[in-house]
Amino acid sequence: MAKDVTLSPLGRADGSASYASNGYSVIAAVNGPVEVQRRDEIPEESAIDVVLRPASGVGGVRERHLESIIEKTLRQVILVSAHPRTLIQITLQVIAAPDDSNASNALHQSTSNLSLLPALLQSSILALLSTSLPLTMTLTSTLVAVSQSGELVLKPSVKALQEAASLHVLAFSSLGELLVVESEGAFDMAIWEQVYSKAENHCRTSDAGNLAQMDIDMEPSRSDSLGDSLRSIIEEKAAKEHRWKEG
Repeated sequence: MAKDVTLSPLGRADGSASYASNGYSVIAAVNGPVEVQRRDEIPEESAIDVVLRPASGVGGVRERHLESIIEKTLRQVILVSAHPRTLIQITLQVIAAPDDSNASNALHQSTSNLSLLPALLQSSILALLSTSLPLTMTLTSTLVAVSQSGELVLKPSVKALQEAASLHVLAFSSLGELLVVESEGAFDMAIWEQVYSKAENHCRTSDAGNLAQMDIDMEPSRSDSLGDSLRSIIEEKAAKEHRWKEG
């Protein structure tokens, strides 16, 4: 994941990150806490506003649905009680989407909700990590496609998405909790258990450690799991900040 990540690419945002995966490229910007309008004020917590901008055109029902999922998820991640009566704004701009000459518009109408969601969640958490906002945990998210023959595919191609019997997006916290589960298509409990296991293995750290409480030893971890990749990014960020303070 690290090679597809850039932290703080935007100079005027409080925090930002770009992330590319599975044909999607997303840039996220975080601003806050800022003053909130009285009608949106929450007495004991921060309000969270998520805005998703598509790669082309204007947002519609699909974008509003994804914004709702992301907002509910990030409310569990951000320590919202630390800044009551304020607003935290997360803006997500899709820079690029998968391009396949054989792909039909049906892909963008029916399956792209789920295929885009992991990139949005990953870019959001990376942008939050580049801010000074307190977090209760981190998260990692992945997409699993189940083929007509029952094969489970991570990072499916556009063709695999079109031909899949079912699609599943799962996100796990650094505490091991299942934060997000979105599925579409036909599947049974046996398939679901396989999907859960494959997604968990891909998302969790190799030692199932707690990223929120881990001791940072300044040596980046090496693993194919998203959890270990995120750990490596956090370690490298901490090492750079440590060198800056010493310098």
